[in-house]
Amino acid sequence: MAVQRSAGRAPATKPAAPKGPPKVSKAERRTADPNGAAYETDDPETLTDRAYRLLEELIVTLALPPETVLSEQSLAARLGIGRTPIREALQRLAREGLVVILPRRGILVSQINLNTQMRLLEVRRELERLMAKGAAGRATQQETELFATIARGMRRASDERDDITFMRLDRQFNELVSQAARNEFASRAMGLMHGLSRRFWYQHYRESGDLPLMARLHAEVAEAIARRNPDAAGRASDRLIDYIENFTRKTIKA
Repeated sequence: MAVQRSAGRAPATKPAAPKGPPKVSKAERRTADPNGAAYETDDPETLTDRAYRLLEELIVTLALPPETVLSEQSLAARLGIGRTPIREALQRLAREGLVVILPRRGILVSQINLNTQMRLLEVRRELERLMAKGAAGRATQQETELFATIARGMRRASDERDDITFMRLDRQFNELVSQAARNEFASRAMGLMHGLSRRFWYQHYRESGDLPLMARLHAEVAEAIARRNPDAAGRASDRLIDYIENFTRKTIKA
């Protein structure tokens, strides 16, 4: 059953449809195709986790655009997952601001507000520097290897201008930084911003963004963490936020 859309205005630039799953190493198999085919993984994943991951990607990549009306039943049919995990995933997405649950009216994909992005970035700068430095100082050997793998993937995405691979690696990178930083308070705060930030980027990067540069800047942060260099990780994080702030200002002016 198709997901119905409201009469809300569609984004000015329609993004390309998501491609099939990119080729990834075993260490990178932590994302899934939005059509429902999960990659192989050694980590156990609950149905709620899977439902959240797939729905978050559909929303962030605008396959479910702002103001889309969502139905638990249609989403369950689309993803091949039961309604209870779908409901729990939607509640998590609501906490993160990607959907709005309206009592007795339904569930909507939230709108994208240009003017809130700069306020969000003020918080992101401080938290991301803190977490990048923390991850560089506390990551395990296995985690540093994963950071190195993600960095290589980011550089490939940069060379190939592959937006979907970049988006998937970006989510892996964020999750790994949150894990390796060993700071649950910073991780919870950042978790509320990642999806909103990625969706804003995906909607506007064709107009004002530089995908290869964005991917390379992420790779530099991951590489500094992999080298266990907190100071370099902090500087690389600031360079990344500098670019994102400039991109956001250009988008607002446009």
